Amino acid sequence: MQVALPIAKDLVFIGGGHTHAIVLRKFGMKPLPGVRLTLITNLVDTPYSGMLPCHVSGLYDFDESHIDLRPLSRFAHCQLMMDRAVAIDVENQQVICAHHPPVAFDVLSIDTGSTPATVAVPGAKDYAIPAKPVPDLLQAWDEFLTGICQSKPKAVSFAVVGGGVGGVELTLNMQARLWDLMDQLGQSHQDLSVHLFHRGEDIANGRNRSTRRLLHRRFVERGVNLHLQESVCAVEPTDTHQRIVRCESGLTVRCDRVFWVTNASAPGWIQGSGLATDDSGFLLVEDTLQSSSHPNIFAAGDVATMRNHMRPKAGVFAVRQGKPLFHNLQAYLTGQPLQPFTPQKQYLNIIDTGNGSAIASRGPFTFESSLMRAWKDRIDRKFMRLFSDFPTMSPKPSEQTTEKSTPIPQMYCAGCGSKAGSDVLSRTLQRLQQDTVATDLADETVLIGLTAPDDAAIVQLPPDKLAVHTVDYFTALVDDPFVFAQIVVKHCLNDLYAMGATPHTVLAIATLPYGTSVKQSETLFHLLSGVQKSLMSAKASLVGGHTTTGEQLALGLSCNGLVTPDAILRKQGMQIGDALILTQPLGTGTLFAADMQKRAKGRWIENAIAYMIQSSQAAMKCLKHYHVTACTDVTGFGLLGHLVEMTTASEVAAELDLQSLPVLEGAYTTLDYGIVSSLQPQNRQAARSLKDAVSYANRPDYPILFDPQTAGGLLATVPSDRADDCVARLHELGYAAVRIGTVVAAKNAEPPITIKAW
Repeated sequence: MQVALPIAKDLVFIGGGHTHAIVLRKFGMKPLPGVRLTLITNLVDTPYSGMLPCHVSGLYDFDESHIDLRPLSRFAHCQLMMDRAVAIDVENQQVICAHHPPVAFDVLSIDTGSTPATVAVPGAKDYAIPAKPVPDLLQAWDEFLTGICQSKPKAVSFAVVGGGVGGVELTLNMQARLWDLMDQLGQSHQDLSVHLFHRGEDIANGRNRSTRRLLHRRFVERGVNLHLQESVCAVEPTDTHQRIVRCESGLTVRCDRVFWVTNASAPGWIQGSGLATDDSGFLLVEDTLQSSSHPNIFAAGDVATMRNHMRPKAGVFAVRQGKPLFHNLQAYLTGQPLQPFTPQKQYLNIIDTGNGSAIASRGPFTFESSLMRAWKDRIDRKFMRLFSDFPTMSPKPSEQTTEKSTPIPQMYCAGCGSKAGSDVLSRTLQRLQQDTVATDLADETVLIGLTAPDDAAIVQLPPDKLAVHTVDYFTALVDDPFVFAQIVVKHCLNDLYAMGATPHTVLAIATLPYGTSVKQSETLFHLLSGVQKSLMSAKASLVGGHTTTGEQLALGLSCNGLVTPDAILRKQGMQIGDALILTQPLGTGTLFAADMQKRAKGRWIENAIAYMIQSSQAAMKCLKHYHVTACTDVTGFGLLGHLVEMTTASEVAAELDLQSLPVLEGAYTTLDYGIVSSLQPQNRQAARSLKDAVSYANRPDYPILFDPQTAGGLLATVPSDRADDCVARLHELGYAAVRIGTVVAAKNAEPPITIKAW
């Protein structure tokens, strides 16, 4: 008999480097039943080192030169946790994160790359731009280019400190980009001054003699000021926002920007982990890519040093480690023999010069040609297509079956048999008490809650308050249970805020994926930790709940709020002349539909999530201050559907400014793809309440009116003379609020919603 295997082991990846990207793709094509994958990364777009210099020169755009980890994670059936690892507890087998609860692992793989080396040179930390982290470098570079376009200075200059291969390639490509920019501005190339500082006798240390000589000639031909055997001893600011680079020899150079491209170092948190490291602090691994001290921990890429095969920190080795790391991770998890990996001693290195040519070297040989540039482009694009052109999805590991494995249990029951075990609950609640502050401790009205579990919670209601109740339930739309829980809390509490109530107590019902009791407890802990985090800011208490097991993670909340009779808000109450205010951008429906199809960019989804977990508590306080007259929250029926509910209840009409609607980044693009939520067609029935709907049907922004929202914003009306001040205050509070229309008088036999002329 073949049945689905429960989650039994956790394989956790730290970092989305080149090696891990390859491994995740291979796991998507060959998943392991019963193994849950989790990727912890603080970058949803990981830069590909092979294309980065040409991205700086403008040859490749952002998407061409970055691996989007979100669709890759979806393909691999891997939980994506957007966070930064700050420590590893090897004894308890946990990854300690900056913002998430600890993440348990059975097997761990690390591929975070290197970090900027600590710079002891005075002023360098404050007035120079390090090459890593790459996102910070690219942001600073874009700001530099933007500043030049805006101010159009007569002369431009920059300096690079560090004449290794990275510094050399960055210098040439920055120069090429600035030459193009000066052509656009009608300026001469002579107006650009470039300086490269290097301690050594020659640039590009580590490359063969012919490559170094050729690069030296190219630098001289292109007018780059080479300052060899010069040690930078200080970087200082000037009154004109320039920088002064001082060298030990007495040489001083004034320039607009200084880029620091010296040797990088190992992440600092590795030092206290107890893992074996080399003399420089990088993780020491054996030929199998296992830690020399902990065999269930693997490492690859720049963060690792192979004990028996010392090699330079180069992307080519990280890429080559992808296949053996995948094999050995699967072998370790299934109890099979691991295979050693020997990196090549000689490899092809191609340095892009930024002007359509490239210098290739291998061993003692060097060759420069535009053909090398074309060849490198072909290699790089082929590599990047691995992470955008996915084959047909494999079944989820939990849906696969195997004759050789012994499923646990043989079948899953319904009814009470579907409940999570008592050990799951007791373990989770005990851990919650240890790791978080239970919110019901601070509320004396909670007589029986999580801190003293019983058959039901008992809550004392204040005599002057009315109780407001609401409930919602969702299957997971993101695979990070901690973040998913915060989205659900935001969505559910919005119902209370929209009615003027203050959240008080919450009951949770959770469906946990099939797994061992330890794995279910881990999932439940992350889920309830997310609930607790959001409730604590709302000063509400989680007082109890219910758990069940199933194929997919899900969470529902029954929320109870308190309100005085005179503070109740309704959908009715809109007054003619009131201004319509929307506190949050639209577009979650189409974006997450695209995400399911792996066609939404990771940065779009992460941006949307940031809004979806933003509490509406402060927004409602602000709306009340400006005399809100009516309110609702925009959820499944879309903006138009909820607006129609308000106008119908208030017996008024509304004039809507379609062009002013706030829309999430990427939503118009996914709508243009034709990707909409499954609820969108039903929501379009609200178009009958729209005057002259046919005349707007072909507008690209028209579908956003019907896009169903999860954890959307508040839609409220305030007196028109208070609207501008209200919106300004909402902006100060961090909300992307917009005045989107006006309440007008209803006309008999006419649809209640009119699109404002554009």
